[in-house]
Amino acid sequence: MRAMNAIDPRNGAAAAHAAFELRRAGPESAPPTPFVFASPHSGRHYPDDMMSAAALDALSIRRSEDAFVDDLIRAATDHGVAVITARYARAYMDLNREPFELDASMFADELPAFARARTARVAAGLGAIARVVSEGQEIYSRKLTFAEARKRIEDAHRPYHLALRGLIAEAQAAHGFAILVDWHSMPAAAAKAASRERPCDIVLGDRYGAACAGVLPARVERELEALGYRVTRNTPYAGGYTTEHYGQPQRRAHALQIEINRGLYLDEATLKPTSGFERLRGDIETLTASLAAADWSALRTN
Repeated sequence: MRAMNAIDPRNGAAAAHAAFELRRAGPESAPPTPFVFASPHSGRHYPDDMMSAAALDALSIRRSEDAFVDDLIRAATDHGVAVITARYARAYMDLNREPFELDASMFADELPAFARARTARVAAGLGAIARVVSEGQEIYSRKLTFAEARKRIEDAHRPYHLALRGLIAEAQAAHGFAILVDWHSMPAAAAKAASRERPCDIVLGDRYGAACAGVLPARVERELEALGYRVTRNTPYAGGYTTEHYGQPQRRAHALQIEINRGLYLDEATLKPTSGFERLRGDIETLTASLAAADWSALRTN
């Protein structure tokens, strides 16, 4: 395993403003497997420029995090998988959105035409810069400026996706194809609403088959069910910007989003791991090892 030291947030002052942590399992020119794992929503860095404008306390804002998902997938590099995890908090800049998917009502100045998004996510207050956190609580006590939004895009969104594209390109060059797994967690309430029976544990999102070859979610579903998890597909999460943008099977780039029920590992009130955390982390490593050891060579020609 080799860390990309210049942008590793654990390396002191040189990484004070790092957008992400990137850990490779081998040389850039020879990644051991075609897999790339990403966690865009587990960042825990809330810059002063955000908190000084916030109407909520830090714990309230943190409820939007995919808390500790970066730790759940940390062992993937031991099995030949490259891992990229966000450092900036999701509420600061959502990396699973178009960069200029902005909510005009949040800004004091007029946004340029290309940034006036009218998506369902923006309408819900969950654009690239979120307006609300859980239960519809407004994050900010004042209007932001477009200059602030652009800075967040340049500091957080752009470098993360530049690095992610690089990892995918490295896998394609070495193996003829790449498989991106985008890891997330969902509130237990969302998992409960997704099923008429008992809550689902994990949701696999492949954009209804458009983002990857069917063999990938089929294999992941089979492995997870063998580990005792209840798995559903595409409801309520079919995959966001990352899955849609990078999942291009016709170009030999496959992407799958995995959403984990936070009730499996997290106390959502305190945001502290529960006793289920270690079991889940071990099961994710078991899944990772199985995926990394499997023969995916048919994806070179699909």
